[in-house]
Formats: sequence, C-alpha cells, structure tokens
Amino acid sequence: MLPLFKLKNIFHPICILFPLFLMGCSVPFSQTSPEAGTVTAGGFYFDTVVSVTVYEGGSDELPGKCMELMEYYENLLSPNIEGSDIWNLNHSAGAAVTVNRDTLELLEIALKYARLSDGLVDPAIGSLSRLWNFGSGNREIVPSKQQIEEALTHVDYHSIIINGNQVTLKDPLTRVELGFIAKGYIGDKLKEYLISRGVTSALINLGGNVVAVGNKPDGSLFRIGIQKPFASPGTAALTLDISDLSVVSSGNYERYFEKDGKLYHHILSPKTGYPSLSGLSQVTVLSDASVDGDALSTLCFILGYEKALSVLESFPEVRAVFITEEGDILYVNF
Repeated sequence: MLPLFKLKNIFHPICILFPLFLMGCSVPFSQTSPEAGTVTAGGFYFDTVVSVTVYEGGSDELPGKCMELMEYYENLLSPNIEGSDIWNLNHSAGAAVTVNRDTLELLEIALKYARLSDGLVDPAIGSLSRLWNFGSGNREIVPSKQQIEEALTHVDYHSIIINGNQVTLKDPLTRVELGFIAKGYIGDKLKEYLISRGVTSALINLGGNVVAVGNKPDGSLFRIGIQKPFASPGTAALTLDISDLSVVSSGNYERYFEKDGKLYHHILSPKTGYPSLSGLSQVTVLSDASVDGDALSTLCFILGYEKALSVLESFPEVRAVFITEEGDILYVNF
C-alpha cells in the first residue's frame, strides 16, 4: 500500500488519504520529485491545504498554474472575500448583480441539486451556516431555537433568481454559500485544464476532494485511503483503487464540537436548522464529475442510507460507500 496522509478540510470536511510530497504549507510551493517527470505544487486556499501532482505529460509549470487558478476561484466564489461574486451578491440588498460565467455555471448546478433534493442541499444556506460558525476559531456555541428559526426564514433557494448573467436575491437577507459543491466544481475545472495541456497522469487534492487524471504512469490504479471516523489521523477505514475518477467524502467527525454530552457537526439540515442526524458517520462518492460527487456526498449523508439509495438510482454510474455510526461499511454500485 502507498503511504497515507490525513487531509483536513476546514470548509467541506473529507476523510481522504493519499500520497503527498509535502503538506502543511500556507503559501504556494513547488517541488520536483526524484521520480522522473513528477512535479507537485501546493498551497493554502479555501481554508485548507491543497496540492496538484503531475506524474506524466504537460510541462513542469502546470501545477503552479493550477495554484493560480485556485486563487482565481477563491477570489471569485468565497463568501468571505470582499469583492468576490458571492460577496457582492450577499451584500447587494436585493439588487441585480452581474457575475462571472463560472459563477453562473456553478450556481445553476447548485440550484439543480437543490431542486433534486427539495432543498436538502441549498446554496442559500449562508444565514444558517454562519450562525453555527463551524469554521476556524469555532466558538462552540449552540444557537438558540429562536436564532435558528429566524435564520431558516432566509434559507430558500427559490430566492436566487438568474437572468442572463445577472443574479438577484428576492430576499435581501438570503446569503449564498456554495461550500457543498464549490470544490468539486473547481476540481473538474483543474482536471479539464491539465488535460488540455497534455497531462495524462495527475492527482488533484482540494483539501480532501481528490480528482485523478488517468492512471499512475506505470498503468496501475491510484490507491486512495479513506479516513476511519473518529480514529487517529492516518487510520484508514478502507482503500479504493481508482482511475480517472473523483473521490469525495462527507463526514461528521472533522468539523464538530461536543457540548453537554452531545456532538454537533457542520453538515446542517436546511429543514431543521440543526446538524443532520441520519445514522451515518461518513459518505464517500466516486464519480466522473467531482461536482456531482461533492453535492451527492452531502445529500446522501443528510438523507441516510435507505433514502440515499433511492437518489442514487438516478445516478447508476456513481458508486458510494456509507459508514454508519456503528462502523458498518456499505457499498453501493460496486
């Protein structure tokens, strides 16, 4: 088995482990491996460590170019960066905002999944997610019932109106937050970019969303380890061998706190306003498009195993692994 390293995703936690040359950088880096043709670049974007490793094809500058693309997408889509499309939209007071075509595309995909799930995943969840504050510097405070009920009145994807290249929030207090899907979208864009530049073998890590380009240079599959929930870092619950696929996990054990003997995690239900209670600790989704895996891993976690099976019937090409709170591992479409 290849060496495994835990990757913590502050923004959309995941439990994926895989070989990485260098970890923990807060600024971009670039490294050439002794293995001929292998180049890695990485940095700190989207509140997490990211990296791109090119094993074969293209030029040595491509991983670094991917870091530039990540900075572009962070400045475009982060709700916390003043002047980003999402920041502008959330501070528009109901006025129409002209946005980038990438933002439009991602919003349209997010709204597709909101409709599919009847709002169980909702790009308008910002007022609720900020209330809980599961980000860095978490206050570990459970919001009051009154606060949650007030926030929920502004969580409704129907408030997001797209007209051409303009977006309007019908409810001026609605806040858009795309954490459940943005990294998957960015991973797909990076893969598309690398392939267009002649890359035939690469791994993209966006703080846990892993996207593989092709196979390893010797033709063998990439081996991905999945972190065991609540175990010590680097403890794999299972390993997956993949080729040219995306692997995305959602779990309740990366961003959470315990208060009065109860665990509160970051995967919130837009219906109740509280962390989802579905009997699951983790869902891992393998898909061609990482944007689909990102959305489906969150949705399936919220739904729970039995209800998620009905959703996955509409995605026969998607594979999924469920880990229950009891530690049982359930495979779908394998």
